[in-house]
Amino acid sequence: MKKNLNSTLQNLFKMSAIGLIACMSFSSMATSPVPNQFERPSMITSHQFSEQNYQVIDEAKMFPKPLDNQVQHILSLSKRDDEANYKVEIQIGQNKMVDCNQHRLMGSVEKQSLQGWGYSYYTLDTLTDGPSTMMMCRDPKTAKFVTLGESITIDYDSRLPKVFYLPEGAELRYRVWQVKSDFNYTGQ
Repeated sequence: MKKNLNSTLQNLFKMSAIGLIACMSFSSMATSPVPNQFERPSMITSHQFSEQNYQVIDEAKMFPKPLDNQVQHILSLSKRDDEANYKVEIQIGQNKMVDCNQHRLMGSVEKQSLQGWGYSYYTLDTLTDGPSTMMMCRDPKTAKFVTLGESITIDYDSRLPKVFYLPEGAELRYRVWQVKSDFNYTGQ
């Protein structure tokens, strides 16, 4: 009886294994490959140079070298056929340990013109702690990107790099916005 039971269990195991293999091979043939939605080609290449590690990059060779205690941030945008449908949002700030209050940084970003070329670049001389709300916080401090005022939104234009000169310790983050709708008209 025991031998008969073992034999039956072995046969059952073999049959279920064969069925599982058949199901897996059928399901793999029946599905199409799904593109990886998280793998997108990078639209922007970024570089950072201080006075100590400065390197000349072809597309930004006309811009001045960063000064002492200054970091040059270069954003090179890839060419697109539909560049009018894109914008680049820039935020300048620092990663800080902060409590539950709303925190801001203070400083003045100025748009400069490159003499003799007519190209624009952005400078920020100083970045300091700014105002914050004064709520009582019970939770421990957490790491957060604290921004300098409002974002800067610029047109997507791959012909020239976007160049920023920021003080050491300041960080620049960016994202690309895309238009998803057509224009609507008023009064119709």
